[in-house]
Amino acid sequence: MGLDYLSLLNPSQAAAVMQIDGPCMIIAGAGSGKTRVLTYRIANLLEQGVDPFHILALTFTNKAAKEMRARIEKVVGPNAKNLWMGTFHSIFARILRSEADKIGYPRSFTIYDTQDSKTLIGQILKELELDDKMYKPNMVLSRISSAKNKLISVQQYLNDPVIRQDDEASMRPKLGVIYQQYANRCFKAGAMDFDDLLYQTNVLFKDHPDVLNKYQHIFRYVMVDEYQDTNYSQYLIARKLAAKDRNICVVGDDAQSIYAFRGADIQNILNFEKDYPELQVFKLEQNYRSTKTIVKAANSVIKNNQAQLRKDVFSDNEEGPLIEVLKAASDNEEGKLVANSIYEDKMNQHLSYDDFAILYRTNAQSRAMEEALRKLNIKYKIVGGLSFYQRKEIKDLVAYLRLTVNPNDEQALRRVINYPKRGIGDTTIAKLINAAEESNHTIWEVVSNADQFLPTRAANPIVDFAEKIKAYTTVAAKEDAFEAAKFIAKNSGMIEELYADKSIEGLSRYENIQELLNGVKAFVEDPEREEKSLSAFLQDIALVTDADTKDAQSEGEQVTLMTIHSAKGLEFRNVYIVGLEENLFPSQMMITSRADLEEERRLFYVAITRAEKKLTLSYATSRYQWGNLRSCEKSRFLDEIDPQYVDFKFSAGPIGSAGPGESPFGHVFERRSNLVPQAPRKLAATKYTPPADFKPSDTSNLQTGQRVEHPKFGFGTVTKLETVQGSTKAIIEFEEVGEKTLLLSFAKLRVH
Repeated sequence: MGLDYLSLLNPSQAAAVMQIDGPCMIIAGAGSGKTRVLTYRIANLLEQGVDPFHILALTFTNKAAKEMRARIEKVVGPNAKNLWMGTFHSIFARILRSEADKIGYPRSFTIYDTQDSKTLIGQILKELELDDKMYKPNMVLSRISSAKNKLISVQQYLNDPVIRQDDEASMRPKLGVIYQQYANRCFKAGAMDFDDLLYQTNVLFKDHPDVLNKYQHIFRYVMVDEYQDTNYSQYLIARKLAAKDRNICVVGDDAQSIYAFRGADIQNILNFEKDYPELQVFKLEQNYRSTKTIVKAANSVIKNNQAQLRKDVFSDNEEGPLIEVLKAASDNEEGKLVANSIYEDKMNQHLSYDDFAILYRTNAQSRAMEEALRKLNIKYKIVGGLSFYQRKEIKDLVAYLRLTVNPNDEQALRRVINYPKRGIGDTTIAKLINAAEESNHTIWEVVSNADQFLPTRAANPIVDFAEKIKAYTTVAAKEDAFEAAKFIAKNSGMIEELYADKSIEGLSRYENIQELLNGVKAFVEDPEREEKSLSAFLQDIALVTDADTKDAQSEGEQVTLMTIHSAKGLEFRNVYIVGLEENLFPSQMMITSRADLEEERRLFYVAITRAEKKLTLSYATSRYQWGNLRSCEKSRFLDEIDPQYVDFKFSAGPIGSAGPGESPFGHVFERRSNLVPQAPRKLAATKYTPPADFKPSDTSNLQTGQRVEHPKFGFGTVTKLETVQGSTKAIIEFEEVGEKTLLLSFAKLRVH
């Protein structure tokens, strides 16, 4: 490797880049130039004569893979295009497309998103006559996901006495039966969910050693980024692929392992040396991102974790200001303090609102922040809102595209068989599904031959629908993704129906369909894509992660609001971490075991290390929960920061809830101990003021779980919908005023 590269690296980075053969682990502290090291390491492999087709690089997001490939290309030229680089899900979806027939799937299998999976589980619960309050689809899906990530098959699940006892103890003895039905229905529909992309890859490699051997010979060098976030299934795939040459390089930071709830296992990185005794370890300990104060404060927190790989992260940047801690009397006041601080810093230091981020433990905390920002006319964007691909009209058109590519896709068929309306009611659809079950046919086989299962009058519109889908399949076989999608959008009647709706919402939906078609056009015109079929496009959008859509272009400068989990991998000049209270952060669900508490502490560490120049922490002594005001105590994590890096600020409100003669800030604040704290006062719910741009939404497609805004009651979540004598009532749990029942025909609600 040329000296010009090495001159850009510190000694630890250079050593990691120059290592080529055998297993290696790069422990990359926050802000330590990890991406640069990964980029140059791959560039070095290519310069040493390694064929790019033999390099597999697994990243955390598609976006990260794309950026890294572009950087490698700048160094070594177009050869970088031939690297196997992407997320676990995208790389193994690609492999499964080639090998699907070996495990009984069509090569054009559909990839179900979370919503598809939840809908299917809901249908199974109905068919099994199980209570969806006891068997909540979210919980059921989480249980199935956890089983798949641990590679527990349906048969193992049903036959394991410990699992059976667990389910019986939780009063959900039928979970195994639901898992079985779910797996059967997915298989019959030629569909895999996200977990299946890894689960079925493991099945493929286990049952077909010849296929594993083939990919072991292809992937001579395996690199895994964010290794601390891998689950058991991913760990096994990486280990199997690297078993022949043992050229595996993992990169990560155990201190940033924050995805245990998604199945990530920190033991994968902590115990990596057990699998590879000849392992070489490189530690990247210099933080280039943050001030010395922020780095030292983060170190003082994370040292409290027992399960960790010890490292000494340091910074040569400026000392920087102390970390401010804001104490507020309520969550609303906390919002005001944060908004005022942002406004003042922006004006006094001539900053842009893009320089600021507000991070919180749970999405619900955004409400108070949003209100306070709006009152100061500070523009903001929330990361993690409704994704473009989750909007109804987009899901409708995508369902048509999915059905065209895979007619057995039951969820897609159910979604569009009567949209736009063609006289096929719920009763008819139920008959079709029953016929499919009884005759052991797929639902498509029944739909295609509806006249054999239903009376002529009921069968006619279904036969017409089947003919349409067959015509779309013919077009898709001849044309590229854009021409096929355009034909389907027009021929299905969707464009005509949306164009006829002249309401603001109707216009927006029509524009969204245009935007989707623009996206298909861009996909087809991308010179780097060899495959331009509709099937390839569907795979591409199915594998878009939340993190890939995070940095969507928005108009003007804006403060970013997001959960800490969403902020991983990002950095901002000024960061506010809000809601540092016991039972909120750390979460009350995460303080029952040391492992859980250490995960919460790592989450706090990740939050601290997002800040470059200035870090502000805040907490409230009282907070609304389900319409009731509760008193709060400050988070234990605040006490874990070395006091020399912290500057506590009092709010204008009451001091807090410390005992008589005791400082609410302990030893850190002894100089203020002469102040006698008052008990927190009971705050009245403040009257909600809607923003100037408040416009009610069309609520005809309102669903439970959606977040809404009311001009009088503020923000809330829809918990139930009931239709009585043609009128729909929504039961909404408002954050400030508690539960309200509203008639949708009269309620002015803005859907978020």
